[in-house]
Amino acid sequence: MYEKDGERYFIVDGHVHFWKPTEDGFRRQSEETISHDLFETGYVDHAIFQPADPDGAAPGSALTERYPGRFTVAGLEPVVGNIKGVKLVTTEQAGRQLSDRCSYRFLEKCQEFGIRNVHLHAAPSIRPFDRDGTSGLGGPDGADASAAFDAAGLDEVAAAFPDLRFIVEHVGLARLQDFCWIATQEPNVYAGLALALPAILTRPRQFAEIVGELLYWMDENRIIFASDYGRQHPKWLIESFVDFEMPEDFQDEYGELTTDVKKKILGLNAARLYDLEVPDGCGTTEAAAERDEIGSNSKVPV
Repeated sequence: MYEKDGERYFIVDGHVHFWKPTEDGFRRQSEETISHDLFETGYVDHAIFQPADPDGAAPGSALTERYPGRFTVAGLEPVVGNIKGVKLVTTEQAGRQLSDRCSYRFLEKCQEFGIRNVHLHAAPSIRPFDRDGTSGLGGPDGADASAAFDAAGLDEVAAAFPDLRFIVEHVGLARLQDFCWIATQEPNVYAGLALALPAILTRPRQFAEIVGELLYWMDENRIIFASDYGRQHPKWLIESFVDFEMPEDFQDEYGELTTDVKKKILGLNAARLYDLEVPDGCGTTEAAAERDEIGSNSKVPV
């Protein structure tokens, strides 16, 4: 829980990992370190584990048992059980796009098992770190690893699977406009802010443009806070986001980033996706609650 100026923010971190990058590669962190960083110093009330290690392993289930009510695991495969989300990383899927048949089978299984939340990696991959697939590490049948860097095929599968919800991690950077054009017409597409949020300190006007474009093309109900822990610590991201104001010269175009909008982005939107109980006193004003319907506050002319 984060509190400032009399406001209480229920925090759901939509994107956390078991591993931490180092100079020599990656290392897994201890359960104690993760719990301390997220819950004791990081203000996080609930975290969505996306436990895709660079080697494709999927730890995390033991940790969720040790800290009941604090973690939800988005697994790597759709299976029967109490699973509410999955992670689809196109690099590990041999560079194929969402519209390929193997991806359709994956999504059909999600639908069959009642798994509605699909977290889609849409940014430079860990390995290869390659925007356009020029490393020669494409998948079989000429599949191109560049599929890991954009939301190609998202519009097709979002329309084909309207009951699924596609949370596009890293908002498709650096192809944000492509993502926004898709998201404005597909109401089951969401934006995860991992990778975009750190710009709030180093390039605040760029961050203002990113979040402003998302608010313009989508609405305040489909943007999800995500720290990408252990790359980033949620503490300073949350503090910075609550303090952040849209630059004055941006406000005519994008509007203001109000406390209600910040509350939705920091936790209430993800809580709705994952059926999490929000404590009393952490909700929005009545006026903001009236805009809870998806698509109710897009600024796109109709």
